[in-house]
Amino acid sequence: MEENSNENLEESLEGYKKEILEVNKGSLEWEKDLIFNARTQMGYEVEFDANLQWGCSPTETLLMSVAGCMAIDVFFFLKKMRADISSFKIDFEGTRKPDPPQYYKSIDLNIKVTGKSLTPKKLDRAISLSHDKYCSVYNALRNDIEVKVNYDIQEDKD
Repeated sequence: MEENSNENLEESLEGYKKEILEVNKGSLEWEKDLIFNARTQMGYEVEFDANLQWGCSPTETLLMSVAGCMAIDVFFFLKKMRADISSFKIDFEGTRKPDPPQYYKSIDLNIKVTGKSLTPKKLDRAISLSHDKYCSVYNALRNDIEVKVNYDIQEDKD
């Protein structure tokens, strides 16, 4: 029965996981000092600033992208498992190597989810599917990055 349920979950991904833009494009333009403005092909913008005064760093956006990708997957799977979610948040923290190249050595993601019909089993399954198979950002990272995912489930009170 568990295997059938897993197949149904994965089949439900046919929509948003199959409809990707195979090629992503954008541009990055220097503004001043060490400040650059990046724009996606859809028109979304991110400002990068090496001094962290007017924008975020590229490594911060990488960390946000890992959390964002996993959030979309986990939220989607939980909804397919008939969880009634009233709030969902991921706090994230990355520890970087102090010397160049200063890549992330570890990433901690802490999911805080509130709702009904949420169980550790459902969350573990949703996280596992995202982490092991579907999170494109996580799977594009270095193999030696240690990623830890914890969660806190709160039951909605009527």
